[in-house]
Amino acid sequence: MARLRDPAGGCPWDVEQSFRTIAPYTIEEAYEVAEAIERDDMGALQDELGDLLLQVVFHSRMAEEAGSFAFDDVARGIVDKMVRRHPHVFGDTQVSGAAAQTVHWEDLKASERETAEKTGAPVSALDGVALGLPALLRALKLQKRAARVGFDWPSTLEVFAKAAEEIAELKEEIESNGNAERLTDEIGDLLFVLVNLARHLEVDPEGALRHANAKFERRFRAVEAAFDHDLAGVSLDQMEAAWQDAKKDES
Repeated sequence: MARLRDPAGGCPWDVEQSFRTIAPYTIEEAYEVAEAIERDDMGALQDELGDLLLQVVFHSRMAEEAGSFAFDDVARGIVDKMVRRHPHVFGDTQVSGAAAQTVHWEDLKASERETAEKTGAPVSALDGVALGLPALLRALKLQKRAARVGFDWPSTLEVFAKAAEEIAELKEEIESNGNAERLTDEIGDLLFVLVNLARHLEVDPEGALRHANAKFERRFRAVEAAFDHDLAGVSLDQMEAAWQDAKKDES
């Protein structure tokens, strides 16, 4: 990467990049790692992990050029963090299982946030939930943080009731010809509640939606294949019948 970033003999594209221009590629590579895992493709996973590692190297090299930190500092920092957050492995702390460890992990993270907050500003349970996260994942993290301080629905049934309430409010907006802003607000509320429902059921909403996307794509491609990839003139009823056939074939 140092060679690629060399202004004298490096790659012009690499030399021109900045943290902001590379950030979208970093996010993209992380999603490609997730896709390889979803496909259970170990060869692709190895390749995509290399691409993701390159992003870490790229950012680290730019930081080194700016005199901020280098790759070794990144590696050392994560090692120190893992040791600090696993006192039951590297120290004398005892935990009773994975669930207890998750609670202990979050307690340590909260303690670290409080220690880092020395400016006198109020510390929120929601501090540190990155704005750049995908909306579903960020909703989940926000809800988990709030739940840790007791702000949560006591049972899954109550989340179902809230979801029904949000659907009714959305229908009411539609029937009253609500404007785009109101509809956006109501759909957002409904999505947020559905993430909460997934959390209560211990289902990863991001993974569930990726699975639904893959299922839709697979079945729609089967519909296209049923009509030789020419849907012009094909009725919705015909496409629905082909869709049902695709579902039967899967089962």
